[in-house]
Amino acid sequence: MEQMESLINDIKAKLQANGQDPENYLRGLKHNRAINYWEYIQVDTLLSLQNPRTDFKDETIFIMYHQITELVLKLIRHELDQLCLTEVEPTLFVEKLYRMVRYTDLLSSSFSIMNQGMSYEDYNQFRLSLSPASGFQSAQFRFIELMCTDVDLLIHEHFRKNLTAETTLAEKFDFVYWQEAGYNRETKKKNKTLSDFETKYMGNFIQTAVNMKDKNLNQKYKNMLKNLDQTGQENLIAALRAFDKKYNIDWPMVHLETARTYLKSKGEVKTATGGSHWEKYLHPQFQRRIYFPELWSKEEIENWGKEG
Repeated sequence: MEQMESLINDIKAKLQANGQDPENYLRGLKHNRAINYWEYIQVDTLLSLQNPRTDFKDETIFIMYHQITELVLKLIRHELDQLCLTEVEPTLFVEKLYRMVRYTDLLSSSFSIMNQGMSYEDYNQFRLSLSPASGFQSAQFRFIELMCTDVDLLIHEHFRKNLTAETTLAEKFDFVYWQEAGYNRETKKKNKTLSDFETKYMGNFIQTAVNMKDKNLNQKYKNMLKNLDQTGQENLIAALRAFDKKYNIDWPMVHLETARTYLKSKGEVKTATGGSHWEKYLHPQFQRRIYFPELWSKEEIENWGKEG
């Protein structure tokens, strides 16, 4: 009985601290009904979100796999929201980095669903109906990049050297590495995949970059490192390197191998639905996306994503 009274008093104190009337809140509880699994997880809604454009059965697999990917990316963003936007003590900081490593492992291992789980012939038919849609248009992927590192580090070195103190943030987005998937620098024209994507999201990308300027993961760890002992520094650096490698080498390489299965096997090379040079775009050696370059040796950076 005493434990129950103590619990009720704790609840009342919490409600009062949040400006709520404990009596009204507790009266409302008696009207609550029990919640079931399918309601809490929104199963019916979730299972209604697959809408194939063709009659090929494996298109449903393709859709669901990408929906799973977006959910896993949201898990990573969920951790980044806490790491970047709140003050997290070092031990928990490292723990959350390893959570993101495990989420990325899930992204890598799940590619077998695509690589081994669809008909080659069916895929290369239904994919024709998807243009100009492309996985390139995953906005969550870009938000994660902007929360992890500085915009300048998302620009190829040969473009980065041309940036000046007068280059605006918006102008820098004309040079981020993923522009190469749809921007012809000779004609100054962007394909529909890229232009539609930027029309929908570019304002949010720029605002995110502004918000993350001093709060992205690359900046956060540098500030944290100064106040750690040697063991703490080593643990933090190991976690950051693990995530950088998993997210920017291991996962892209599995993605690349899956693309090769469907777009380069059986004697012909096919274009991506978005029209990009997919092999060059996906390969980490060409992307050179490294979130925490100061944590890698010159040799490691030179061999970034090198096959064999």
